[in-house]
Amino acid sequence: MSAASRFDVIIVGGGPAGLTAALYSARAKMKTLLIEGSAIGGRMAEAWEIENYPGFTEAIHGYDLGQKMFEQANKFGVEHAQTSVIGIKIDGTDKTVTTGIGDYIAPAVIIAGGSERRKLGVPGEKELTGRGVSFCATCDGPFFRDKVVAVIGGGNGALNEATHISHFASKVYVIHRRDSMRATKVLQDKAFADPKISFIWDTEVKAVEGADAVERLKLKNVKTGAESVLELQGVFIAVGLVPNTDYLKGLVDIDPYGAVITNDKMETNSPGIYAAGDVRANSVRQVVTAAGDGATAAIYAQKYISEK
Repeated sequence: MSAASRFDVIIVGGGPAGLTAALYSARAKMKTLLIEGSAIGGRMAEAWEIENYPGFTEAIHGYDLGQKMFEQANKFGVEHAQTSVIGIKIDGTDKTVTTGIGDYIAPAVIIAGGSERRKLGVPGEKELTGRGVSFCATCDGPFFRDKVVAVIGGGNGALNEATHISHFASKVYVIHRRDSMRATKVLQDKAFADPKISFIWDTEVKAVEGADAVERLKLKNVKTGAESVLELQGVFIAVGLVPNTDYLKGLVDIDPYGAVITNDKMETNSPGIYAAGDVRANSVRQVVTAAGDGATAAIYAQKYISEK
């Protein structure tokens, strides 16, 4: 087995937090490795339009913004590994990051692995994923042209999914277990004004049904207990996020929701390990704040390395 490659900083995750951390680290002349297991941009790459990132007077696609960030980081010499992280071990000041393609060592590690979509956990969801059940309207929207679909959830993510999929679908139902939305007012106004979007309130999904593809949802009103069936061809699930932190348990402090606990310097309780973006406790899950987290983590990681 070949010796592990050494770096000054290893960044886990290629979303806005990780990409910004990589930019700041490499620009500070630190040998920097960015590890990303899927698409550059993370969940940002799924966003059809980003209207609130400073410096862009016109909305930009999340994928395009991610590519611009990646190109900017590359300009300063960031190295990139397309693989998943299996675990991290600490030996003195060294942190060994084990991945699917080998080990990497650095004194400082910035965790910016983001979050995954939360599942409903109902019958049929797993079996029909990819056959009408989706977690990304930007990715799968064109497959539902002229079809009837539902979006499950009541936050910003759900209404972003609904307004995007309405460009393709003939009808979009937003199903929410409460009688009001948590989403921001601007997103609510946009969804309420869309003639293709209708809302089903106080309702939860009990099952996703279909033979070879999604055909219907079994629903239950949480106030009255009344059950109903909604015939459709697609369902987009947007009921929250789960931080990608399974491999960190026992290494750093994690809150009851699975997010990494940090201070305002993005430091965890393990010296030399930082967390930034959606994976961090109390994150507001915005691209601009994730970028700020990444910059902060990189600055304090550089200070940690110089002191050690």
